[in-house]
Amino acid sequence: MNHRQLKHIEVKKAVSKLPIYVVCDDIRSPENAGMIFRISEAFGVQKIYFSANSPKSDNTRLKRSARSTQQIVEHEYSDDLKNVLITLKAEGFKLIGLEITNTSKALNETDFTKMEKIVLVVGAERTGISPDLLKITDETVHIPIFGQNSSMNVVNALAIALYEITKQKNDLG
Repeated sequence: MNHRQLKHIEVKKAVSKLPIYVVCDDIRSPENAGMIFRISEAFGVQKIYFSANSPKSDNTRLKRSARSTQQIVEHEYSDDLKNVLITLKAEGFKLIGLEITNTSKALNETDFTKMEKIVLVVGAERTGISPDLLKITDETVHIPIFGQNSSMNVVNALAIALYEITKQKNDLG
């Protein structure tokens, strides 16, 4: 076989938005924030909420890693993510924290098909989701990993979680 990588314009796909929001608690790295835009756009996330102290979408380093997706994905900066989560919960969203906790379930053992609207909460690069926000979540999920380290980069974790959620919701097998 003669394999040839396809150009972006050659890839045919249905563009859709899913009832998934991402809430980013205290993300500080412009590169991570940019990649959150890029991953969110790839998986049809409707909206991203960032902490007010996160790099803004006009940051040069963020724009470089986002590759223009910051212009496509709806987003907002908030100095009160706790209130954002409370409001979204009242609107019927299921709040899922992507964090290893004493009650977290494995991501792949969580049934997302029964959740109509999802908010996926991710935390700061070093400290994870703040305790105030963690208390509001309906449940927490973690990614089973096999090395000695107990965590991974926030963008890598988000990508894995969004893949699992969209795979289940779209029956992508």
